[in-house]
Amino acid sequence: MGSITPSEAVQESRSARARGDVLVKVRGLKKHFPITSGLIFQREVAAVKAVDGLDFDIYRGETLGLVGESGCGKSTTGRTILQLHRATEGTVEYEGTELTTLKGRGLRHMRREMQIIFQDPYASLNPRMTISRIVAEPLLVHGIGTDKERQKKVEELLERVGLNPYFANRYPHEFSGGQRQRIGVARALALNPSFIVADEPISALDVSIQAQVVNLLQDLQDELGLTYLFIAHDLSMVRHICDRVAVMYLGKIVELAETEELYTNPLHPYTQALLSAVPVPDPEVEANRQRIILKGELPSPANPPVGCNFNTRCPVAVDVCFDLEPELIEIQPGHWVACHRVT
Repeated sequence: MGSITPSEAVQESRSARARGDVLVKVRGLKKHFPITSGLIFQREVAAVKAVDGLDFDIYRGETLGLVGESGCGKSTTGRTILQLHRATEGTVEYEGTELTTLKGRGLRHMRREMQIIFQDPYASLNPRMTISRIVAEPLLVHGIGTDKERQKKVEELLERVGLNPYFANRYPHEFSGGQRQRIGVARALALNPSFIVADEPISALDVSIQAQVVNLLQDLQDELGLTYLFIAHDLSMVRHICDRVAVMYLGKIVELAETEELYTNPLHPYTQALLSAVPVPDPEVEANRQRIILKGELPSPANPPVGCNFNTRCPVAVDVCFDLEPELIEIQPGHWVACHRVT
């Protein structure tokens, strides 16, 4: 199993980002879950539009943040990219290979390049399996190495994520939440992937542990040249770890920009409302800044509004917002917004 030095990985990641080397290309991605009726003969009467037409790229070596309210489709987006959910419409290309049409052996082969870190470290580890078996399972599924080689790889992975290899024969219930998440990270690294979807990897952890896991992810990225889709709702942490940020609302991306550009110059009303809720460590600034309080409830993804999805809660909506869906357009270099009021 070949490897590159940390300095080589960092240099390659920076060069790829500068070149605009696209690793994952998403176009028109939709994932609708059917709503059925009938006790015997099930028929589809409606659909939950969890993901409803996404267009974005993920560059090699970067961390793209995906933020938004609970239920906006963030996790479904990550799982659909990895084909854990099969897309209703649209395309997902990984290094030029179309994933939505792959099946069987072809898809299994591509899964070696793409892994996921799940949100809940308590539910994502099989309680009946030892840590050694959990981390080695991807290697076993793909038929990589002998028993002895897999065991050695498990020990290396546990050390890499900051755990004592001596613990390999213990069970998940013997570990804390932070340690379990490190085990999940080790499992995700077992096949030497290039792309990892981190699905709210710190939201179930104590605040004191969150920084440790985030620092681990950043160290691994620098060391191995990884690319992340970092799904989260902690906007302060997203600003710390992500190169670019995409803001989702009701299944659609409403704004996408470089992290500092988005945080200092948010253009979409929803993004402005989200960022106004982030605490500021300066007491004077915190006391004088204005919060944007959104009125109304999040509409149902089974029956989204006509026109702009945000029109029922938008403080600056005009007539066109209730008739015509805005396109995601590039307002400034690298800054994309879907809003009729932004020109």
